[in-house]
Amino acid sequence: MDASPLDLVFEPRLHGETVQQWVFRRLRRSVMSGRFPPGQAVTIRGLAEALGVSAMPVREALRRLVAERALVLLDNRRVRVPEMTARRFEELVTARTLLECEAAARALKIADAPFRRRLVALDRASDAAVEANDTEAMIETNLAFHAALYGGRADNVLMPLIESVWLQIGPFMRMALADLERYYPVDRHAEALAALAAKDEAALRRAIEADIRDGIGHLLEKLG
Repeated sequence: MDASPLDLVFEPRLHGETVQQWVFRRLRRSVMSGRFPPGQAVTIRGLAEALGVSAMPVREALRRLVAERALVLLDNRRVRVPEMTARRFEELVTARTLLECEAAARALKIADAPFRRRLVALDRASDAAVEANDTEAMIETNLAFHAALYGGRADNVLMPLIESVWLQIGPFMRMALADLERYYPVDRHAEALAALAAKDEAALRRAIEADIRDGIGHLLEKLG
């Protein structure tokens, strides 16, 4: 049995989506948004029961998540989030910074008025989540804002790489949010939106780098 049931992200099954595809998408999103607590082992059986499916699609989804370095296999029935060292965390934060600053800069070419309005709406939703102290909404709206900023093209190469980093760093987001007021005094999303409107690439890169540093980079102090 699992130590405690996971609160998995709710993702409705899409039209034409197989059970296997839906299970993988839902588990992947759950890892990315921090629903798999660091150190807690979960079983295939427990996840299958939570999802209301057989063990087979869960086993295949976990195999893929292990391949993406989001989880580690403990035995043939259990998985957990990989242990995090200060060195690995620093490398992940560096990778996030490099990839996301570049992706944001490339978004300048497509940042027309409708594009920016969508980001403004997502930023307002993020602000509302912070105001309500809703951890789940804070994580989801933050992911949505960044995904909308970086993922504007169907042939986007950087977004899958960014999501790979999010998968590995996501389980530690709740730890970062515990000190949000202390480490995140400036609205970096607002800075990014202003830079987009001004078509100022340097300012946009600075805003995204500061957003990552203030949002999660400070955890290096705890992991060091």
